[in-house]
Amino acid sequence: MMKSDILITELDKLFPTAKCELNYTKDYELLIATVLSAQCTDKRVNEVTKILFSKYDINTLKDASLTEIENIIRPCGSYTKKAYYLKSIATSLVNDYQGKVPNNRKYLESLPGVGRKTCNVVLSNIYNVPAIAVDTHVARVSVRLGLAKEKDNVLTIEQKLMKKLPKDHWSRLHHQLVLFGRYKCKALKPECSNCPFQKYCLYYKKR
Repeated sequence: MMKSDILITELDKLFPTAKCELNYTKDYELLIATVLSAQCTDKRVNEVTKILFSKYDINTLKDASLTEIENIIRPCGSYTKKAYYLKSIATSLVNDYQGKVPNNRKYLESLPGVGRKTCNVVLSNIYNVPAIAVDTHVARVSVRLGLAKEKDNVLTIEQKLMKKLPKDHWSRLHHQLVLFGRYKCKALKPECSNCPFQKYCLYYKKR
């Protein structure tokens, strides 16, 4: 089984400056962008939020019509549901925290459209809370490298990663694993020929 120090060393070589690829300048913008990123690429979300954030701040988003929001975020998919999420989140943040995103996991996870993964992304990036957000990329890489099992759900994968990886590396490794899965260990046509984890990879061995 691959040791954590090998994973850390190699990912540091591949992605020494790994960071969130969603564009944001305010805490609530990251929360909104992460909600929009469900079943959508970061690239497309960034295209949409460029328009959304130029038209609304957290206060005006609260009062915007659902139709107006839907028309902007349509390219992100599930736009009817996501428009409701955004308006509800904006309303709650303005009413409860003067528009700020609090360092409060229980509160954030009570917001519509905000699950554990979204909460981990936000708390990790905004408040430096050690966290591993498991998206499709992190899940795929974890299974292929034998850090989790195929049948594991995202919470189980997160728990296994937290147990196996040093806490002070969680947030950095999250970004690195996302980028590794997005650009190297892709779902289709992964770049196995120059992968530093060949001898540990279950997927490579099966091939």
